[in-house]
Amino acid sequence: MIEVVALSKNRGGKRVLEDLSLSLAEGGVTAVVGPSGGGKSTLLRCLNGLEPFDAGGILIAGHQLTPGGHPHALLERIRRDVGMVFQQFNLFPQMTALENVMLAPRVVSRLSAAEARSRAVGLLERVGLDGFAQARPATLSGGQQQRVAIARALAMQPRVILFDEPTSALDPAMSSEVLEVILDLARGGQTMVVVTHDHALAQRAATHVVELVAGRIQRQGSPAEVLIPAVGSG
Repeated sequence: MIEVVALSKNRGGKRVLEDLSLSLAEGGVTAVVGPSGGGKSTLLRCLNGLEPFDAGGILIAGHQLTPGGHPHALLERIRRDVGMVFQQFNLFPQMTALENVMLAPRVVSRLSAAEARSRAVGLLERVGLDGFAQARPATLSGGQQQRVAIARALAMQPRVILFDEPTSALDPAMSSEVLEVILDLARGGQTMVVVTHDHALAQRAATHVVELVAGRIQRQGSPAEVLIPAVGSG
């Protein structure tokens, strides 16, 4: 589902990602861990075309990304197949939860209002927010806002969902709410890449873990192979 070959990226004269290669299977959950500034979020933004890169290549959900800028038509196709959930939710504050989830299917996929509404209602129910369809983001907790953001990503029926630190802005109780949604998606076979500092999330949800340090892959393997040695090494 995702193939990265010799990916490199510079920013401001500094190498952010260096000769990075990995292959991620369909239906798997990959956690990307490592210290701050190691290139985790940059990798995620390269995967969905939000940031250009300088060398190498990416194949994601059947779409090929090459160095330099990306054509608008290609980015539109990627947006249909690759969902993104951000750390700070990025919901439209003037819209209800339902309207936030309906927006992309209406604008990008040209669904009718009735079709988009039906899909959004079902997704809000799936993430445990069926009673909050008419609530605006400011009235929701952080965990509830993140669950709306996940429902919004799912509304495009993506082949891949990318998560950028989905629990880092949340307290433990709210983090647990979001983790349960991610675990439910994993059980359903959704392909996901999760950038996280939360090793508990990675241990419970991931089938594969990539440790990124200074723009390079330090280790990768199962959660037991990557995370437990890291904790034990103190």
